[in-house]
Amino acid sequence: MYSQSECAVQPLPGMGEPRPFGETIAGHGLFVQREKTTTLQVNVGLVCNLRCSHCHLDAGPDRRETMNAETLSQVLSYAAKNRFETIDITGGAPELHAQIREIIEGFAPLAKRVLLRTNLTALHGEAWKRLTRLCQDHGVIMIASFPSLNLHQTDEQRGKGVFKRIIASLRELNAIGYGIPDTGLELDLVSNPPNAFLPSLSQAQVEKQFRDLLDSKWGISFHHLFLFGNVPLGRFRRQLEQTGNLAGYLMKLSDRFNPDSVSSLMCRSLISVDWDGYLHDCDFNLARGLDLGGVRTHISEMDGAPIYGSPIATDNHCYACTAGSGFT
Repeated sequence: MYSQSECAVQPLPGMGEPRPFGETIAGHGLFVQREKTTTLQVNVGLVCNLRCSHCHLDAGPDRRETMNAETLSQVLSYAAKNRFETIDITGGAPELHAQIREIIEGFAPLAKRVLLRTNLTALHGEAWKRLTRLCQDHGVIMIASFPSLNLHQTDEQRGKGVFKRIIASLRELNAIGYGIPDTGLELDLVSNPPNAFLPSLSQAQVEKQFRDLLDSKWGISFHHLFLFGNVPLGRFRRQLEQTGNLAGYLMKLSDRFNPDSVSSLMCRSLISVDWDGYLHDCDFNLARGLDLGGVRTHISEMDGAPIYGSPIATDNHCYACTAGSGFT
């Protein structure tokens, strides 16, 4: 799935970072600005049971950032006023939030599509069954993280025993109808390459590999797979710095800049709110500390969606979203 030739190499002495992202897109006569905002992404906190090596948010068991009841109420009010097409609930591990039931029940009536991102390992037994039944009752789309079909690569990135726990959770989701045709219960997978690799196969090719192996070996089915490269932020960025690979990885991303990917960037149609209620153009800008359009704005100060054509804050991590097929 991931070619050894794609691995980031040790940078040469004096190798610097690539040309600023803003200059690159301007050189192509392009602008990163807002279109219609159709998705509200809600980051409910950084608490997570795992400490994944690629995490751009540095989430983990020791984090305490979590959305309180007042902020949740403000976000629900904002969502009710604006009626986004999609609400994307993320973290951390959002399933660990103390008010996850209220979060799902609150957002479910407010959008055509409500997504819940899960690492498939945060909850076990009855707690996991209660969550999946709740999602089933409200037609919530499950977005499940599954780094690799290789047990050792997955456990290296996420922790020992994670691969087997992922398989068990996927089978349980299939058992209640998730990922099964004609049930209306959508189950999608997200795969990230290990370490400083970039995908060497297309998303369609990797999806076929996942579909064939999961079905033949464990009888697991799903709807879609999304393949993304790792974004050089948070824990992954520190790993790159410590191994001397940051400059090389950034140069690799910038060398694969695809101008055609700019028109479909998720930040053009998405607004991200963090656990404290502050707004960002995307989850990566949240991790980078970049505010919505470069202006510090709390959700309580917003009535409508961001203005069509308004600017989007960018930095060199944006090369990860425009390399090859990019993020969508």
